[in-house]
Amino acid sequence: MARANFKGEIPEEKRELCLVSDALNVIAGKWKLIILWQLKETRRFGELQRLLPGISKSILTSQLRELERDGMVHREVYHEVPPKVEYSLTGMGRGFLPILDSMGEWRKKHAAGKGGDADR
Repeated sequence: MARANFKGEIPEEKRELCLVSDALNVIAGKWKLIILWQLKETRRFGELQRLLPGISKSILTSQLRELERDGMVHREVYHEVPPKVEYSLTGMGRGFLPILDSMGEWRKKHAAGKGGDADR
């Protein structure tokens, strides 16, 4: 998903929208939310691959790099043979877990409606 790029001074009435856009830019991507959910526990790359059937090695690598760049994920490299790399959530990443929990609760609540008019 493309990132939105804002240039210049942001008008006051648009700042809240920009914060939402900024947040969406961090989590944009088919796999990022699922990766964040799986990183509730520290995981190795191969373990993440097994937990995410259908994701390619290159996509997992790129999504992890973006999450690391955006401060959500920490990558720890252990200098041993064979090399060991673990991924975990940063404080910012852990702070996002309640949002993921809320999304799950929202889906449970509205699963019967399936997007229809059931809750109107």
